[in-house]
Amino acid sequence: MSSELPDLNRIAVLGATGSIGTSCLDVIAAHRGRLQATALTAHRGWERLAQQCQQHQPRFAVISDSSMRDQMGGNVFPRGTEVLFGPEGIEQVSGHPEIDTVVCGIVGAAGLRGAWAAIESGKRVGIANKETLVVAGPLVMELAAKTGSVLIPVDSEHSAVFQALQGGRRCDLKRIVLTASGGPFRGWSKERLEREVTIERALAHPTWQMGPKITVDSASMMNKALEVIEARWLFNLVVDEIGVMIHPQSIVHSFVEFVDGSVLAQLSPPDMKLPIQYALTYPERWAGTIRRLDWSQSHQLDFFPPDLDAFPALRLGFEVAKRGGTCGSVLNAANEVAVERFLDGSLKFTEIPQACGDILNGHNFDAQPTLAELLRLDEWARKEMQQWKSSQSI
Repeated sequence: MSSELPDLNRIAVLGATGSIGTSCLDVIAAHRGRLQATALTAHRGWERLAQQCQQHQPRFAVISDSSMRDQMGGNVFPRGTEVLFGPEGIEQVSGHPEIDTVVCGIVGAAGLRGAWAAIESGKRVGIANKETLVVAGPLVMELAAKTGSVLIPVDSEHSAVFQALQGGRRCDLKRIVLTASGGPFRGWSKERLEREVTIERALAHPTWQMGPKITVDSASMMNKALEVIEARWLFNLVVDEIGVMIHPQSIVHSFVEFVDGSVLAQLSPPDMKLPIQYALTYPERWAGTIRRLDWSQSHQLDFFPPDLDAFPALRLGFEVAKRGGTCGSVLNAANEVAVERFLDGSLKFTEIPQACGDILNGHNFDAQPTLAELLRLDEWARKEMQQWKSSQSI
């Protein structure tokens, strides 16, 4: 598939009611006539999805939880919108010939099916769902190479790397450095995290407005661990070519170092609409409504290395990126359930990486798994995490 844009870019927004999806729809609304919301999906939130459909008039709407069919009132969706149900509906719109671009904003491993269908159909794919590459990175990239699908990252960090790489040749790359805000517990010691973390504090991110799962991941730095794994496959790197630095201002979203010592970075205010818009308009850049940095004012940019003792989740990310194989599927699934358990009060915050490490170490590793094997281990890891007890040690 060519990376050139069609005159009208018809877009499927997977996870339209989430934070990525709503930001994506804001970008589409700002460029009507050039961007079109052709398919919108949600899991259970049919009321919110119906409101979005009234505004954007898509060709398709998908509710992936089929049980919602019996709870919907009549005539809540526009007459011209075809409503589909079940996970197969997401696959159907992701591969539909009326769709040019698929934005994958479904949180967690659940987003893999839609992304896979889009890549299999040779679509342009905006990857906001990092779990797609964490779980099945080598298989996804192999499939994209076969079908000609163009994968463009929507995560602010990976978008920054993708943009910075436009300024140099891939063969001249020395390494990339992903930046992290540090979350609400930046600078906390391991001992303080053991004593003082609460659910409310973990959900109070100082920079970004995100859903609860990714906000907790940011607080534990598991989010950055998953981004390390994603970058490993998306940019075809080895682990030694990936670094992480804490950057509290969230202005430098990541940077790339070349072999001659030059460093290129992408800077902007923390607003997901910018990387979303770039994924929808690449290789072009369009004027937008996104706020800009005020260069008439003074700015301070700080960087310091992460504390791997206080935040061992990040160490797990580098380990999984190095080993590959089945490790990504297991770590991702275990973490998803661990976050659920933390939010329902059955797991301590500091037990999240401990439990994930236990389950990762206890699985039957396969260096070259099939997609079926990855999905089987996803289910296994979830069950193991549900049963994990805090008396175990990492």
